[in-house]
Amino acid sequence: MALFFVLGCIFFPLSFTVLCWGLQSHSNLRMERAEAVSVASKLVSSVQAVMASTAGYIVSTSCKHVIDDQHWLSSAYTQFAVPYFIYDIYAMFLCHWHKHQVKGHGGDEGGPRAPGSTWAVARGYLHKEFLMVLHHAVMVLVCFPLSVVWRQGKGDFFLGCLLMAEVSTPFVCLGKILIQYKQQHTLLHKVNGALMLISFLCCRVLLFPYLYWAYGRHAGLPLLAVPRAIPAHINLGAALLLAPQLYWFFLICRGACRLFWPRGSRPPSPCQTQD
Repeated sequence: MALFFVLGCIFFPLSFTVLCWGLQSHSNLRMERAEAVSVASKLVSSVQAVMASTAGYIVSTSCKHVIDDQHWLSSAYTQFAVPYFIYDIYAMFLCHWHKHQVKGHGGDEGGPRAPGSTWAVARGYLHKEFLMVLHHAVMVLVCFPLSVVWRQGKGDFFLGCLLMAEVSTPFVCLGKILIQYKQQHTLLHKVNGALMLISFLCCRVLLFPYLYWAYGRHAGLPLLAVPRAIPAHINLGAALLLAPQLYWFFLICRGACRLFWPRGSRPPSPCQTQD
């Protein structure tokens, strides 16, 4: 299984590098470096989301017994995806770094940066993306060891469902790309915003009540009795995973209200709250 981890270490950075090169070199695109980095990072995130969602669907639909049934793809894709979270922390920093340069926060007249400016950019990045960096770090340092070691082959159905939470990611990424190209006024942006809102609600927020319901159906318990019937640490883990999803969903809803019921002539995007 370590092979899948190695493949992930190669696939995600290589995909990012190839996409950056292609976006800058293609005769019809000729993007600047900063632009290419931003678009490439979102394309890689979308590819990972499609793969994770597909793997999750295969695993969850193949496991009829929610506790004991196993599927090789659950462990394999988990190990393949771990390098993505490490890579994505770097990719997000690279996007922030280039955005910092484009906005002219470097040295005067494009000259060298002042001493300590790299650290200032890093601090700004951590301040802006703290929740996302924390989320990625928890995925690598906590969720990965738990899913591979602590589960001992149990609960592949639930892991498959959790992988399907990535369904909303391509819509988030497309929204950010449309914002980058000042396309907030288009029908595509509005349709994408609606799809992002619905997919995020179903696959990241309502996912957790569904998992409790699925276990309750297996154990012959009503939904409200499930939290009292399972260990406290499982309830705690679910609450910690759900909390950032609720926060992000609140931001998406606030942006969606501004998009569909604008007060001014330039309604913000539902994706701007996560950009």
